[in-house]
Formats: sequence, structure tokens, C-alpha cells
Amino acid sequence: MNEGAVVEQARRLADDFSKRAAEHDRDGSFPFENFRLLKEAGLLALTVPRQYGGGGAGLADTVEVLGAIAQGDASTALVLAMQYVMHASIARSQTWPQRIREMLAREAVARGALINALRVEPELGTPARGGLPATVASSFKGGWSLSGHKIYSTGIPALSWFMVWGRTEEPAPRVGTFLVPAAAQGIRIAETWDHLGMRASGSHDVIFKGTQIPCDYAVDIREPRAWSAPDAEQAAWYVLPIVALYDGVARAARDWLVNYLTERKPTALGAALSTLPRFQEAVGEIDARLLTNRILIETAASGADRGRPPSPGESGLIKMTVTTNAIAAVESAVELTGNPGLRRANPLERHLRDVLCSRIHTPQNDSSLITAGQAAFRALRKESGV
Repeated sequence: MNEGAVVEQARRLADDFSKRAAEHDRDGSFPFENFRLLKEAGLLALTVPRQYGGGGAGLADTVEVLGAIAQGDASTALVLAMQYVMHASIARSQTWPQRIREMLAREAVARGALINALRVEPELGTPARGGLPATVASSFKGGWSLSGHKIYSTGIPALSWFMVWGRTEEPAPRVGTFLVPAAAQGIRIAETWDHLGMRASGSHDVIFKGTQIPCDYAVDIREPRAWSAPDAEQAAWYVLPIVALYDGVARAARDWLVNYLTERKPTALGAALSTLPRFQEAVGEIDARLLTNRILIETAASGADRGRPPSPGESGLIKMTVTTNAIAAVESAVELTGNPGLRRANPLERHLRDVLCSRIHTPQNDSSLITAGQAAFRALRKESGV
């Protein structure tokens, strides 16, 4: 299937997903039907290498599909983004055993198996801020036994595989990824996810207690300092799918606003609100923000596909800029519509709650700005020989 056909298919699915999005949001229920349809369309394996039957998509195609899906249901797009990011990462890996990489790829193609990384913990928070995980892997003859507690585990009701961030129980602990089948013994799901936004993402807690996996399922464990080196391609592959998702939410809000202003004809005005310069100017400002987003996302993604990804620091600034624009666009739409925009019967209030979640994803704004500032000062010192 060519690129245009894939994106058009994503748009058709998004139209269907939008019909159920409000119900899933209200109930906090997981959109299983959406993932059945994504599987049937072959979109769950979009970033799986072609040699295993997947789409082999690059970053530019990936972000376009995610942006389209997010306009229908942001929670579905978030789970899908993680699927795409993880398979792209596995395909690039030089450490994962080949048989495991192939197994996961073929399962994604054949049965739509979903995978995500479980990294955040109650005490640690996000590993991006540093520190050793409390999740511990103890070795025994033939494998590893994991015990720990993960939170914000997106997509957990439908995942087939968990990429668990943990440390070894050794005098000098190693840290990394342990692959755990969802069907393994010693796993308990605590349905704790009850947030303001992304309510249908099923981001519950997962508790491991003596969960056993084979030896080679410790797919990538290293000394802690070996994880500190930034990887520009990896940073772009994580950041750009996330920002494309939230940009899609803002575009859905923008489209709803334009339709509302066109249809709303107050008696006192005798014409549609869209005829007033005030509203025309406001929509123009929203479109200016979204144009900036589109150019940033497309330029960075196509650059990454050509082997010239933005630096990790630049990816952080792109994330901050795009999500700031997305939030501002939705907030502006709410301000322009007043009470109607905040009615549960309209999707705009859901878009507002969903887009605010963009501030939580790594890298967060303070980290992005500090990284950019430090890079600027390093560059000056290097130029001056200090």
C-alpha cells in the first residue's frame, strides 16, 4: 500500500473512531474495536520492517498517520504511537536477539500484537530524570524473575508484550529492558487510570511479583552510565510521533470551531459568526500556529528519514513548540465559543483535556529549555577555547 493510500485509510478510520470517542472518554473504557479495525487495515504493523511483512514506514509517514488518527480519537493514537515507536526502535537495535526481533515483528503482522515500554514508577517517576528503577530482576537457572510496580502503562488492556525498565539484582546493577509476555504468571493489573485527559488510553498500574522470563528476554541491559549518551534518531522517533498526535488533536478542535462559527447565526447578528472580522482573525491565528507545527514536524521527520535527524536538544524544542501551539490553539477555540465549547455534548472540551496531557510527556518543557541553554553555552566555550 502506498503512502497516500495509508494516510487516506487512517483518515477513514479516524472518522469512525470519532463516533465512539466521547463514550470511551466518558466511561474511561478501552477502545478495543478501534484496534481490531487497525489490525484489519494492516496499520498496527506500519513500522515493522518489510522483510517480516510490515509496512517499513519511515518517520514522515508515521507522523502523518498518527496525526490523522488523533483527529478521531487521541487515546487510540497514543497507544498506536507507542506501538510504532517501539517497533521502530526494535528494528534499529543492535543488542536485541535476532530471533526475538523477528518473533515480535511477525506477531504484530499476523495477529496485531501490541507492545509498549513500562518505565515509570511511583518512587522513581520517569527515568528521564535519572535514578535507578525499583523494579528488580533476579537471575535464576534458565531465566530472570522480575518484581516491581509500574505506573502510567499506556494501552495495558490490549498489550501482548511489555518492555519493562528494570535493574539487575547484582552488586553493580545493570539497567535496561526486560521483555515480558502479557500472559506471564505473576502479573497484576491495577485499574488506576482515571485522569483528566486521554481517558481511554488504559494507562493503568502493573505489578510484577516473581514474574519469570527466559534468559534472552533480558534484551538490552547495560551499566547505568551506558544509557547517558543521547541518540538523535531515537529522540526524533520518540518526540515526533507524540507531537504529531497532539497537533492532530488541535486540528480536530480547529475544524470543530470553523464549523461552529459557520453554523452559529445569532438572532441579533442575522448572519454567521464566521462573517465577523474578530472570529476570522482568531481562526487565522490558530491556523498560523498549526502551520508552524506542520512545517516543524514535516521538516524534522523527513530529515530523520534522510539520516539527518534534529539533535536531541532540537527535538526537545520541537516538542515544546508544537505542543505549546497545540494547547494555545485549543484554548483559543474554547475562549471563542464560550459555554458551548465546554459542553460535554461537544468534542471541544475533550480536545482541551486531551491536549493538556502533552505537557506531561518526556521531554518536559523545563528539561528541553535547560538542555538547549546548556548546549548554547558549551558551543560558546568551544568556540572561544575555554
